[in-house]
Amino acid sequence: MAENGPAASSTKRPEVRWRTLRRILPYVLKYRWRLSLLLLLTVVEAAIVAAGPVILKAVVDDGILPGRTSVVLWLCAAVVGLALVDAAVAYATGLLTGRVGEGLVYDLRTQVFTHVQKQSVAFFTRAETGALISRLNTDVIGARQAVTTLLSNAASTILTLVFVIGTMIYLSWQLALLSLVLIPIFLPPIQLLARRMQRLTRRTMQLDAELSSMMSERFNVSGAILTKLFGRPEEESRLFGDRAARLRDVRAVTVLQARMMGILVSVVTALITAVVYGVGGYLTIQGTVQIGTLVAMAALLSRLYGPVNEISEIHVAALTTALSFERLFELLDMQPQVREREAARSLPVPPDGSAPDVRFEDVTFHYPTAADMPLGSLESIAMPEPGQPEDRLTLRGLSFHAPAGKLTALVGPSGAGKSTITHLVQRLYDPRSGTVYLGGQDLRELTLQSVRDAICTVSQEAHLFHDTLRANLLYARPEATEQELIDACVAAQIWDTVKVLPHGLDTVVGEHGYRFSGGEKQRLALARLLVKAASVVVLDEATAHLDSESELAIQHALRNALAGRTSLVIAHRLSTIREADQILVIDQGRVRERGTHEELLLAGGLYFELYRTQFAQRTADVPATA
Repeated sequence: MAENGPAASSTKRPEVRWRTLRRILPYVLKYRWRLSLLLLLTVVEAAIVAAGPVILKAVVDDGILPGRTSVVLWLCAAVVGLALVDAAVAYATGLLTGRVGEGLVYDLRTQVFTHVQKQSVAFFTRAETGALISRLNTDVIGARQAVTTLLSNAASTILTLVFVIGTMIYLSWQLALLSLVLIPIFLPPIQLLARRMQRLTRRTMQLDAELSSMMSERFNVSGAILTKLFGRPEEESRLFGDRAARLRDVRAVTVLQARMMGILVSVVTALITAVVYGVGGYLTIQGTVQIGTLVAMAALLSRLYGPVNEISEIHVAALTTALSFERLFELLDMQPQVREREAARSLPVPPDGSAPDVRFEDVTFHYPTAADMPLGSLESIAMPEPGQPEDRLTLRGLSFHAPAGKLTALVGPSGAGKSTITHLVQRLYDPRSGTVYLGGQDLRELTLQSVRDAICTVSQEAHLFHDTLRANLLYARPEATEQELIDACVAAQIWDTVKVLPHGLDTVVGEHGYRFSGGEKQRLALARLLVKAASVVVLDEATAHLDSESELAIQHALRNALAGRTSLVIAHRLSTIREADQILVIDQGRVRERGTHEELLLAGGLYFELYRTQFAQRTADVPATA
């Protein structure tokens, strides 16, 4: 399924772009002093590696063969000393690597999380949750490996090669030349395997994100309930098994390719070792090379091809882990559709503290499409585009005025554009044309924070974080006092439920608030609204899950809470509509009718039809003249 989408095409790119590698540099330079110290320690470590065989040569040629016991003992003591120094260097290297690595993880995670938080709602409606989580987990860890483990390993490997080759040339340039001339045998197969490993790793990342997305959807409460209600656990298991099998197969091939690299190195190393032993043994018999030199060369040879093997692995790993950076940069390069302008100003607060009005002028809007906001590998399923932009318009030249401090009700058939209006008021989206004003100010000229501070919303599906009641209420206004929280709960008709809980306000609500009923969650959301005490209130079916008795009590609480505030209310409840200062009848993205409840009934238009079909069963007061 994913192979048909844009993400599938992204897995075919064979090379990591050099632009990506250049962008990694600032992340590395932030830790340049620690990395410099790490490099210095790596020099010491490489020198110790090369010094061991030289001491071994001295033990044989200057100690054992001449029979000088004291020389042997002193050289053995030197070996112990080098081992202790090497242990201290290894400890310091591990400490520095950990500090740099975890610092990098922190930097990347916070930067990516902050950037994602700035994205518009349209981003979250299309991006796969599992892919986002994969960026913050798998890819961040891969990036850390690229900058720390690989960087330190690369420096260690290169320096070790330099010291080892220099020592070999010092001991016997003939054997050194013989050892080095066969190294190019490694290069062509290494390049081939590296390209294959990169493609496989990119595909593994994508499949892993798809699997994470499926688990995220099925393991949350809503997904788990849906699966059980429709009785399809076997099909879910089969679907998960199919995706897991694809991931298994790709990873199995990846492991095989990595093993092929090791096999290649082992074969070539054995071949070269045999040649050096044969030629070196002959030169030793001829008296050209000392026995200690041959022993030392044999030891250096084992330390030569180890780093050569590591270079091949580093080459592969560098390409594959740099993909993690590429995927992170892909996300960081996505600009939010709703952005704050550089010269944005805060919403002016009138001296008397009065609420701002809301005004729409010739607003046209349609929701963003895949062409408007490409998501790359974050969206594994290609989304079809139905028709041309003019056929997708949700609002069409919409104009209206919601007076300050008054209640404006939005009614109309499903899909008419009512919720879209509230989204634009909160600047979750920007209109395609026209202007939305708040307090006489173009929303696009205001800071996002001042707009969010001025507006509070309660939707039909109240969302609660998996945290305590207190934390969920304080999310609206962190500085609210205990008494203010209690007063808000009392006004929202939820305090009687909260106060009898064993932990009161410190009760954990569960994921999405599933420890509470739908009506209780809505009351908690209303309490959160009352805690914020914003000057503009948006209610989107805020009392839909309440029984008639609770609704009546909350309507009374809202009547007091909304007094003096500008309110936009999407409602199908007659009680809310009757109390509205004006009613806007929205149909096909336009205002078809406006007026009070009585005026619109007498007009006998669309509102009358909606009233007759939705509200008539609640009351029998339809005027006969209508």
